[in-house]
Amino acid sequence: MCTTESVTTLVHNYGNGDRASLNSLMPLVYPELRRMAQRHLRNERPDHTLQATALVSELYVHLNGQAPPAVHDRPHFLAVASQVMRQVLVDHARTKYAQKRGGRQEMLPLDESLDACMEKPGILEQVDDALDQLARQDPRKAQLIEMRFFGGLTAVESAGALGLPVQVVRRELRVAQAWLQRELQQTSTKTLPRAS
Repeated sequence: MCTTESVTTLVHNYGNGDRASLNSLMPLVYPELRRMAQRHLRNERPDHTLQATALVSELYVHLNGQAPPAVHDRPHFLAVASQVMRQVLVDHARTKYAQKRGGRQEMLPLDESLDACMEKPGILEQVDDALDQLARQDPRKAQLIEMRFFGGLTAVESAGALGLPVQVVRRELRVAQAWLQRELQQTSTKTLPRAS
């Protein structure tokens, strides 16, 4: 039976460079990672080649192939996992979108943009580019967006992972959402093809 202490110990050991801890940790947090992957893929078409199990496997391959990140507890590990899943999906979408380059880009509200990301790879690419731009301006706000919309972490969990008061997380998340919404609207307007 899994205890919070054993998961925390494994996360801490993994964060301190013990790669073997990842092998013990993954089965313990697998149900959470699978739910997280399902949230990432919730609007994907049923016949898509990348399913939740494959996304968790890609996460493991990525984490196992690189130096362990400095994580200290379960929420922090899940936040990092969400970020890696997002990057896997962005890479997958960019490959797919490159084959269909030149398609019409739609302007959607932030929540719909995030929901439609996997169904319409161009939107995922726009969200990723906007998040990268936000990360250059304010890394913490970009991280909060990733934790909430891609990782499904609550404000309390995000606050715990970042060591911030919950009120600060909620305020910064509102500001980040507004910024990202504005950026996505501006990008969509710029990429719409001219009427013939």
